[in-house]
Amino acid sequence: MGQPAGVSDTLKALRALADPTRLRLLSLLEHEELSVNELQEITRLGQSRISTHLGLLHESGFVTARREGKRTFYRIAPRSQEDRELVQVGVRGAQELPERSADVINLRRVIARRSEQAEKYFNEVAGRFDRSYGPGRSWQAFGHMLLRILPPLEVADLGSGEGLLSELLALRCRKVIAVDNSEKMVEYGAARAKKNGMTNLEFRQGNLEDPPIEADTVDLVILSQALHHAESPARAIQSAYRILKPGGQVMILDLVKHRFERARELYGDRWHGFAEADLQDWMEKAGFRRIEITVVAREEAPPHFETLLASGIKSERTKS
Repeated sequence: MGQPAGVSDTLKALRALADPTRLRLLSLLEHEELSVNELQEITRLGQSRISTHLGLLHESGFVTARREGKRTFYRIAPRSQEDRELVQVGVRGAQELPERSADVINLRRVIARRSEQAEKYFNEVAGRFDRSYGPGRSWQAFGHMLLRILPPLEVADLGSGEGLLSELLALRCRKVIAVDNSEKMVEYGAARAKKNGMTNLEFRQGNLEDPPIEADTVDLVILSQALHHAESPARAIQSAYRILKPGGQVMILDLVKHRFERARELYGDRWHGFAEADLQDWMEKAGFRRIEITVVAREEAPPHFETLLASGIKSERTKS
């Protein structure tokens, strides 16, 4: 009577592994214990979908779960040599999936960020801030206060448009170079800077892929909702690295990859946002280190655009 039960268990196990999504999850859990939220960030799949697949893997005995506060963590829990062999088959299958490369990059990013508490604390502060009204309390006021904390940097604002952010930065920074490919935008921004007496704000016409700025000359490069207009985002990131001083920082604010097809028609976007894994890959290849990429906002109204913040440091010159 034991044989039919054994066959049944084997068939159940094979069914559990007969789905690409479950193979992705199994492969990610091979060496790391991960929460549902972390798996969601890595795979960019919906939470309910991930939970459903994890439930099937748990029921089949391939993973085990533990609670920590409000979060549930999963890890591989093979119970026999046969299970371990099946897991290895599943992992090999996952390596052939088209999502594998992005999953590996995102896994590395999530694990590297675990020690960082800034995001968690910021989210808690933001939550408290939004829950209670107080006269004079606003993100606008906070922004002006934080601007005054900035050191006197030399900044390049690439894809600056009419220069709203550049003007704010110029209130504090030593010098701001605003670059845009539109002649009209550059003329408008330069006229405003002259009118407001901002002698430390300079507008230059040029594109993101090859900004008219000398190498190793700025402390900070900002690409704020500009990268999705670039013909080659990877080249734009390489150019940001080129113009930064050793030890300088790039900061990118842009959209998470989305499916709102009318963005090209309505806003002139070349790209429908970016996957975190692609940004990580481009930044690493450009030479940046200490890369951090985090989704920092999500719009309440459809199509629910999400905004990510990516940052990285240009390596210091090695001493000969």
